[in-house]
Amino acid sequence: MNVKRIVAVTAVLSALTATPGTAQPRTPVHTDHHVHVHSPAILDILSAYCSSPGRIGACDPAFVEPLTADDLLADMDEAGVQTAWMMSTAYLAESPMMAPPLADAAMRVHDANAFTVATAAAHPGRLVAFVSVNPLAPDALAEIAAWKDEPYAKGLKLHLTNSGVDLRDPEQVRRLAAVFDAASDAGMTIMIHMRTRAEDYGARDVRIFVEQVLPHAGGAPVVIAHSGGWGGLDANTWDALEGFRQILAEQPGMAPGLFFDLAQVFDADTSPENRARLVDVMRDIGVERFAPGSDWPFSGPLDGYLNAAMDLLPLSPQEAEALRRLRVAVR
Repeated sequence: MNVKRIVAVTAVLSALTATPGTAQPRTPVHTDHHVHVHSPAILDILSAYCSSPGRIGACDPAFVEPLTADDLLADMDEAGVQTAWMMSTAYLAESPMMAPPLADAAMRVHDANAFTVATAAAHPGRLVAFVSVNPLAPDALAEIAAWKDEPYAKGLKLHLTNSGVDLRDPEQVRRLAAVFDAASDAGMTIMIHMRTRAEDYGARDVRIFVEQVLPHAGGAPVVIAHSGGWGGLDANTWDALEGFRQILAEQPGMAPGLFFDLAQVFDADTSPENRARLVDVMRDIGVERFAPGSDWPFSGPLDGYLNAAMDLLPLSPQEAEALRRLRVAVR
């Protein structure tokens, strides 16, 4: 893949050359890089999943709402969002948080992925399908291969917390790297929620990931969900971001296809100090590596998150305009 095509950002000359002090219309976010719509196969098990003794926390009420693609599209229209990356939640069926394990887990994973792909196919140009797997499941590589030649299966979503992945376990890292190999072979963009359950998760895990897993993506773009955390800006997320900042400072030309989404990283209640600190980190890493994302439906209305809340980040007008227009490439 030509790295020069990793990002498609349209120049907006009027915004860059406007007379200082002249009010400019806000450009809506073009692409929401992180949304969810549960399939029937997953909705059917959500109650058991949320009440499972394997859960490490309560389910967010928004998580279990039976929202549809039509609900999502209506919200996108309201916010002016043109395209959204729709993440399959198939991995939930094979999560170790589901106790006891489901006898039909592998079938549910495939059915959930099929739903996501079919939904994107029904809305070309608006929704982009990302299939998902638990990278430690025995059927993970076969499931990725099953979508290799499907034109509407554009990406792969991985969720290390829900999948119980430990980045400090060499065998699990090897298996995760093999999943990256498979995704690269299938031409898929990769979205990874890389925060693990480790209480001291942070820069140590980032370095393992960058050195031992990321190279297996080949030329495929890789997007780090929630900017390395799981939403919010706690100490672990700051430490992970610091890990990425340090590595990219050491090797400024590395991984041109590495991006970070801003899904639920901040909101209107985030302190001005933390918003300013986040922008400082974004600038050190490269603002052009950060992509708009909401984690819908957790975000609530998209206009409130992608537009109103994003306005609170102390970016320059040029930075804010480029961020809103950024589109990470898919095949």
